[in-house]
Amino acid sequence: MEGKWLIADRDLNEREGVKWWLRTSSIPITNIFLASDYQEFIVIFEREIPDVVVMELDMIGREDWSSFRELMQIYDPVLVLTSAEATFEKARLAIDMQALDLMIKPFSTTKVNSAFQKASRSIGKKNNSNGAHHPNSYKDLSYEALFISQSGSIEDYHIAAFKTENIETIGILSSFLSEYPFKDLHGVFALSDLVVLLFQESCLNITEQCQKAMRRWDEEFSEPLAIVVYTGKNPAETLNQKYLQTQKMLEFTYYKGYKQVVEFEYSPDWVHMDPFLTPPDQRTWIDMLTNFDLEKIKKWLYDEFLQLQNPYPDPGLVRIRLTSILAQIRRYMQTYNLDNQPQYEREYRYIFNSILYDTVLYRTVQNLILFIQKIFIGAEAISRNFKQDPIERGIAYMEANFSETNLKLEVVAQYVDRNPSYFSHLLISKTGKGFTEVLAGIRMKEAKRLLIETRKPIKEISLLVGYQNTNYFSRIFKETIGMSPREFRLNKAENLNIE
Repeated sequence: MEGKWLIADRDLNEREGVKWWLRTSSIPITNIFLASDYQEFIVIFEREIPDVVVMELDMIGREDWSSFRELMQIYDPVLVLTSAEATFEKARLAIDMQALDLMIKPFSTTKVNSAFQKASRSIGKKNNSNGAHHPNSYKDLSYEALFISQSGSIEDYHIAAFKTENIETIGILSSFLSEYPFKDLHGVFALSDLVVLLFQESCLNITEQCQKAMRRWDEEFSEPLAIVVYTGKNPAETLNQKYLQTQKMLEFTYYKGYKQVVEFEYSPDWVHMDPFLTPPDQRTWIDMLTNFDLEKIKKWLYDEFLQLQNPYPDPGLVRIRLTSILAQIRRYMQTYNLDNQPQYEREYRYIFNSILYDTVLYRTVQNLILFIQKIFIGAEAISRNFKQDPIERGIAYMEANFSETNLKLEVVAQYVDRNPSYFSHLLISKTGKGFTEVLAGIRMKEAKRLLIETRKPIKEISLLVGYQNTNYFSRIFKETIGMSPREFRLNKAENLNIE
């Protein structure tokens, strides 16, 4: 289904890059429009009424949010939001706006492809639900009846909806179901993200047939599958109303997971959940994180999210609540400066995306626990390093950097976060030697090893242990060891045990 796309981003390279990707992709497009600021976006949007909007969240000012929200509600385009910040606030705004996707910069090719393919499918889906005929509607009016609420005399059917966790396998699922020997089956209808089966009203064992089909599917394919069977018997319901309720029921995979058949007689409503942590909750999380109490965190998360019962809260509210928790963890990371370490920042972005996009709540909670465990390991390592004796840390630093000719007391004192005079006092108190003497001892130990184990010239050894002046090195070596480097090497057989 072709459509108009409007790309709004302040960065010229981002705009042109997305435009180029769309032009070279297989996505059917009528026109692509570009906007570099919010005012230009409004002008183009009202003139062209695009089907898809790819919008940078950061270019919308606070004073423009109400107008932007109203515009999206009135025209209801497929909305893909982008941002350079993987924060709780951005996630909340994306969920509130019911955006199809939130892409965090820098974009990956996989993420862009997934989001835009999903947007393209949504155009066709919206057009179908708004009354457009499905391409196969001339063959079977049931497609039209699924998407359009029709009054009057309609043949009654029971509905079963099949959904794989990876929508890329919907074509395989459709072929599998078309070949499976269902009884009393009216037809198989493949949609962009699920497959709908219509059974004759006289069929009494739909759930049993679906369970057998799932077992066959599991034997042949590894892709998780969820099935919802709608058994409502309201004669006033149109096929479209049944389809919409069945589609909503499939959202329960977020709580129940895949690999099961769920039967419903009615579509229950979501219950409200406070999406934000209360002040007592925030204090609890601060205490649990500060005390490295992983077991208490596990219990809190299990009790909060994995003990939910029907009626369930809106999945969108659950995702926002999880991002509220992630915001607490983010502040904890900043306390230990972990947010500046690439490996932890990658993990943070992974869990951020898991919260937003994972189709099963249990998996998100497990990912969050694993992430917190990794954060604790990093924080504990930093704590141990910080609490370690400053003299031990200082000497370890000297042993690792003795070859630097400009290694001075001030450099080592700064590394252990101590005043140079105070560090010198601590060093003398603990070792009985001053900084220069300790450093010379470390260098001479390495010089002896090089003299005994290698044939390197004395000038080169001098440089390797931190002395640019070879004569000065020889003088210090003789004062420390009692003989010159050359004499030491000539008498190495007798000096192997000299310390």
